This record gives sequence, structure tokens and C-alpha cells, in this order.
Amino acid sequence: MAARKATGKTNKVSKKVQDLATNTESADGQFITTNQGVRYSDDHNSLKAGDRGPSLLEDFIFREKMTHFDHERIPERIVHARGVAAHGVFKLYKDMSRFTKAGFLTDTGRETPVFVRFSTVAGSRGSTDLARDVRGFAVKFYTEEGNFDLVGNNMPVFFIQDAQKFPDFVHAVKPEPHNEIPQAASAHDTFWDFVSLNTESTHMVLWAMSDRAIPRSLRMMEGFGVHTFRLINAKGEAFFVKWHWKPLLGMHQVAWDEATIISGKDPDFHRRDLFEAIEMGNFPEWELGLQIVPEADEHKFPFDLLDPTKIIPEELVPVQRIGRMTLNRNPDNFFAETEQVAFHVAHIVPGIDFTNDPLMQGRLFSYTDTQLSRLGGPNFHEIPINRPIAPVHNNQRDGIHRMTINQGKSSYTPNTVGGGCPFLAGKMDGGFASYTERIDAHKVRARSKSFFDHFSQAALFYNSQSEPEKLHIINAIRFELGKVETKEIRERMLGVLNQVDKDLAAQVAYGLGMKVPPQPKQLNFSVPADVDPKTYQPLKQKQGPERSGALSMIANSPTGDIRTRKVAVLVADGVREGDINAVKKALAAAGAMAEVIAPRGVIKTAEGGMMEPDKTLRTVASVLYDAVYVPGGANSAATLEAEDDAVEFLNQAYKHCKPLALSSEADVLLQATRFAKDLTGTEADVENGVVVHSNAGKLAKQFVTAMGQYRFWQRELAKATA
Repeated sequence: MAARKATGKTNKVSKKVQDLATNTESADGQFITTNQGVRYSDDHNSLKAGDRGPSLLEDFIFREKMTHFDHERIPERIVHARGVAAHGVFKLYKDMSRFTKAGFLTDTGRETPVFVRFSTVAGSRGSTDLARDVRGFAVKFYTEEGNFDLVGNNMPVFFIQDAQKFPDFVHAVKPEPHNEIPQAASAHDTFWDFVSLNTESTHMVLWAMSDRAIPRSLRMMEGFGVHTFRLINAKGEAFFVKWHWKPLLGMHQVAWDEATIISGKDPDFHRRDLFEAIEMGNFPEWELGLQIVPEADEHKFPFDLLDPTKIIPEELVPVQRIGRMTLNRNPDNFFAETEQVAFHVAHIVPGIDFTNDPLMQGRLFSYTDTQLSRLGGPNFHEIPINRPIAPVHNNQRDGIHRMTINQGKSSYTPNTVGGGCPFLAGKMDGGFASYTERIDAHKVRARSKSFFDHFSQAALFYNSQSEPEKLHIINAIRFELGKVETKEIRERMLGVLNQVDKDLAAQVAYGLGMKVPPQPKQLNFSVPADVDPKTYQPLKQKQGPERSGALSMIANSPTGDIRTRKVAVLVADGVREGDINAVKKALAAAGAMAEVIAPRGVIKTAEGGMMEPDKTLRTVASVLYDAVYVPGGANSAATLEAEDDAVEFLNQAYKHCKPLALSSEADVLLQATRFAKDLTGTEADVENGVVVHSNAGKLAKQFVTAMGQYRFWQRELAKATA
């Protein structure tokens, strides 16, 4: 017995040694620790000077966690890996010197070069452009005072309030670690587990489930700086500011079903669209808008300006459009420019400064730390795409990939051997000076109670959507939660949605075949905006709007503008070339483009000529176009009616609510479609986006008008309520 006991004890020791030797780790039942084995009690908040104060450099727990996260993957970006970029210029409309001393925002005669990178967030470099995802929208301004990087997204809020949680959020949304599935998607357990446990994510979840997450084109989406920054004028006065990019082509989306098909047909859809538009001279344009809040008004809102999960509704602070950005040149080399460009929230110029937004404060550390790994060392700023146009003089030397050849023997200040150079710049010399914000607080790991409302703006966003957009959100969440295997996560998320909108929760639950659970306890100390977080008693104070007109894409899409839209023209032998030319002429006059698509390479026209189409049916699908036109020619229509791909082309276009135009001679093809039974042969069809006419000129006019509406989402609503 003694021998057996001894043997058993020896086996236990050996197992422990073996685990240590093989670095085997299990987190079951263990306390969380640093990599040095130190236990800690708060993994949700970084160390700050007061609960609304700046983050502190001494926070070794945050720095260790973020440093490890920043270096997890090389050389690909951990997030925003799949990107596309373009060069351009920014031109100021009006002098903003009342608010800032930044030269590119005060000198209307100046043209500032820019480099803009768009990206998805969750997927790797090889993933699809059409994933349901946030889109990065990063702009590098090469100003005369130095580089300013506005590193934002196409959504104005984010999933978390404090950078301490950023590695956790990204780990949750990335492919699950045991099998690296799914790629570029959030429809899995770990993402929804995280957001259902962190209700501060609720507002952003609704944005991510909306049509904003599947834009028609990068040229047709908004951009936001996300955080509240500061503007500083020449007098040293400070103003809070939110940054907006407003696309001049309007905001447009694709249907989710359409996005899944595009991912198979052309996963490079967005990057191809941007590249071709610039090559053709259809330069994408955005207006820069600012929401400016005087420092004295910081606490006059029913939310905290420093909370990155909140917007400032435009009804409370209008967006001032102050300049225009035009992208007019594609990169010469994708790797050298698009892949090696290094953006950083901390790249600011005099006249712009930070706030104590705890997510921004963490980003100020993270970007440089990441770029040291991704770009091979401390000299990434010397890569051509990252170089400022302003001259660079400092005492930094050496390091891997050093490109500057410094002369002289001084590399320190103060010095006399180098004549005291380089000199420090005073205020009159354009020297940067941080805003002198007063700080008087205890060092704490905490969050301001003004951050505790997690649902009011989520409800604001949902209530502001049109009925088609609400339906898209409901269906998106049904799809995503339908892929979640753990029932408890689905139930928990339904409880969260119920605190946003009871009908939303009920609709999602119905689609999942579940019931909305009883009201859960508030998670993460979340309380509504109209409740005092100290006493939990109703507040008699300022309230935000119940709806915001700026939040609906459909409500803010300009009608009548069809510039750069792509139209598929379906043809076969016997097509009337005169019809094609008439409609092409009308489309070109409105700024749209037409591509002729046929079953094979060369076709005969009704006029006796030969025509070579732009594409064949085997290589394209309706999801790659904004509208479809079928010209006259009885033989052409009969041939297309016998082509399954042609019939399905029309079926898909109708399903995805796109404008359709057909010559009356194409009736045999129209009758072969699934939607022919829904048509009445009256003006109601035109109002529903289906134009049928015998005269090509009149058809073209009606077709251009229909295209001006972009999509006819009422087709979806009619089907959903049938």
C-alpha cells in the first residue's frame, strides 16, 4: 500500500512537471493573472486619473495585455487586414480658425494631399469584401504642419467603452481558436457570447446588423472619427468635435442574400469597384463634416461625450460641412502603399488634441506598438507612403530599416557641438502644446456612471430606421443567432434585445422558434438614461430625441442621382440595336454605365449587323449590377427565355428589389419569370420599379427615373406581410 501511495504521489508530481514542460494550460476554475502570475480584480477598466480622467502609462496590466494582443499576428494586420486604398486631395470650404489653428482647416487656399484606406475588420487578407462587418475608413492628411490621421469607421460608435476590453472583443469576433471557423463572420457563439455579456455593445450590435454593414460600394458609405476629439484655436480655447464623412453619391446598400452571392461571384467586388471608378475618372467624393460642442456644454447632454458607444444626434448638434475630399489616383503598388501605410490615432497636428475617451486613450498606445511588429521596427515612418511632407528633424537614430543618413555628431539635446540644433519650437513657431486640462482625481480602475446607459441610443437607432431597414435588422439577427449553437447565449441576447425594443425581440424570437425570456437583471451596471445610476430613481433632466433622421440610410439617400450605376443589358441574336443605343444614350447622359451581356461571344442584331457583348451570361450575375434592361427583338427574347441563366438573372434582380426595364417585345421572357404573376400591366408596376414599354425612348426616360430610387424595398415588405 505504501508503495502504491508513493507511486501515486510520484505520478501526480510527474503530471505537473509534464504540464509545465509542454506549456499545457487550462483556465478551468483559475483566477485571472498577468503573465507574471499576478492576480488582478478588474479586467474591464484601464487605470485612470478619476473615472472620467486620462489613462495612465503606469497601467502595467493594460500594457501587458495590449502588447501581447498587438503582436499576436505578423505581418498581417490583426484587424482591418483586408483593405484597399487611394490617393486624393482635401479642399477646405470655409475658414475654421474660430475653432482650431490647424492649417489645413483654416486656409481655404490650401489643397492637402490625402491617402485613404478602406477595410473590413474581422476577416483576413484573403476574405471577401462583402462580409457583414464594420468598414474601416482611415484618412491620412499630409499637412504642412505634419501628418494627421483620422482613423475611423463607417459607423460612428464602437462595441466597447474601454480599450482594456479590445483584445477580448477581437478574440470573440475572430474565428474560434479551436478550429479557425468562421472566417470574416460574426455569426458564431463567441461573438454573441461576448456582446450578450457586455451590454455596452448593444448600440453597435444594431449598427452591425443593419444595412450599414453591407455597403453597395465604398464610394457610397459614410465615415466617422468615432471618438470625440478636441479642437484648439490660436487663443488656446478648446471645443469638442466629432468627425463625419458624407458621400456625395449618397448611401446605398446591398441585400444580404445578394451579398452572399457576390462573395462567390466576385469576392473583390468593393476593391474592384473603387479601382475601376477612379481609373474611369468617376472620382469618389466626400464632404467633411464637424459636430462642434463648446467646452462649457460638455455635460448638457443625456449621454457622455467621452463614451465611444454614443453618438451626438444631429438634431442636437448639426453637422457643419466644411470641405471636400476627392480620391483621384490609384496606388502604383498595392504592397508598398496600401499594405505598408501606417495609421495612428496619435498622429495629430497643432490645433487638434485628444480627450479622455478611454477607448481612444488605449488606441494611443496600441498603434505604434503594433506597427513595430508589423513593419519591422521603429522606422516605419520613413516608408514613402508614411512620410510627411513637412520636414523631419529630431535626435532619433538607427534601428532596423533606417533610411535617413544623418550628418553631424550630435544626437541629443541640449547640445553645443551641433549648434543647439534641432531647436524647440515655441507657440509662435507652430510648436505643438497639449491642451492644459485640469486633472484632480484618484487613480482608479473604474468607469464613470455617465457611461452606464447601454440601451437608450440602441433604441434611438432602431426607432430611426425605415420599415425595410428594420426588417433587414430583424432578419440579420435571426440569421446570426440562428448560427449560434449554445441556447443560453441566444436566450441571453433575446433578453438584451428586449431592453431595446420589445417588438424587435419578439420578431427575432419568432424567427428562432424561441420565446423572449423574462427581463434579466441589468448586466455590466447598465441603467437607462432617464434613471439616476446612484439612486435608480427617475430623473427629471434633459432627454435626447426618440428618432434621428440622419440614422436611416434610405431616408438620406438622394433620389434621382444615378451616377456610376451599372446596368446589365441582356441580349441575344435578333436584338434591336436601336433600342440598345437609345437606352444607353439616356443612361450615359445621367452618368450611368451599361454593359451588354449575351449567352455567347458574338451575336447578330435585328438590323443585320454583328455585335460583340461586353460579358457573357456564364461570367456574371445580376448581383453585380444595379439594374437590368432587356431591349426589343422577338428572336432575342425567345432565345433568352430558353436560357435558364437569363431567366434567373431577372428573378434575382427582382428579388433584390432592383429596377427592371423590358421592351414589350420581351414579354415571352418576362412571362418565364417567377415574378410575372405579381405584375398588373399598369402604372403600379412602374411605381414598383418594373418598366415595360414598346417605345425605347419613353422606356429609357421611365427607367432612368426608376433607377433614381435605387431599390424598391416595398417588394420585400409585401412578401414579409403576405
